[in-house]
Amino acid sequence: MTTTRSPAGQHDQATFDFYAREASAYVGTGQDSASRWLHGFAQLLPKGASILELGCGGGRDAEALLKLGFDVYPTDGSPQMADLARARLGRPVKAMRFDELDEAGRYDAVWANASLLHVPRPALADVLARVFAALKPGGLHFASYKAGTAAGRDGLGRYFNYPDRDLLTQAYARSAPWTILEISDHVAGGYEGAQWPWLAVTAQRPHAPQATI
Repeated sequence: MTTTRSPAGQHDQATFDFYAREASAYVGTGQDSASRWLHGFAQLLPKGASILELGCGGGRDAEALLKLGFDVYPTDGSPQMADLARARLGRPVKAMRFDELDEAGRYDAVWANASLLHVPRPALADVLARVFAALKPGGLHFASYKAGTAAGRDGLGRYFNYPDRDLLTQAYARSAPWTILEISDHVAGGYEGAQWPWLAVTAQRPHAPQATI
């Protein structure tokens, strides 16, 4: 990891450029099995839940969620990735950056596996606030991040926010009144092939308080 100053904007253009160039090669790897966290998260959701996916890549997780009977709305910030996911899924896939999310109380869940890790650190709380707003009261959110102590770029030039547990906890707390259900750590590989520590967050938008008479 090469330490670097975090971009000041809402997204990192060099990372977008990487996925534009490498979309086909990227989706050609690791597309046969869903995220290790997907089935456990799915068990927390009501039958037929509406799920917004942020950063769907080639559509691997969206496909698995659809097969489980959920109402899935896949999105990706890269138009090239969205096109590939659309071809795989045979359904609309919206090209949308995280900072373009602007919905209120629509989804039972927001799934963001290995995607919010590209949000510049100064923008993370804002993006998480948008995720919170998009959820129904009681809605659930999952995200996984490559862990670290300072933002930086990998050997392919992609920006990562590389948070530790404290930074993640603070970012969620600043963004909205989340209930953090779990922050798990594990070691796993990535597109570069190297093993890396990861943090996986499951959080909930609290249920609306019951009216008193």
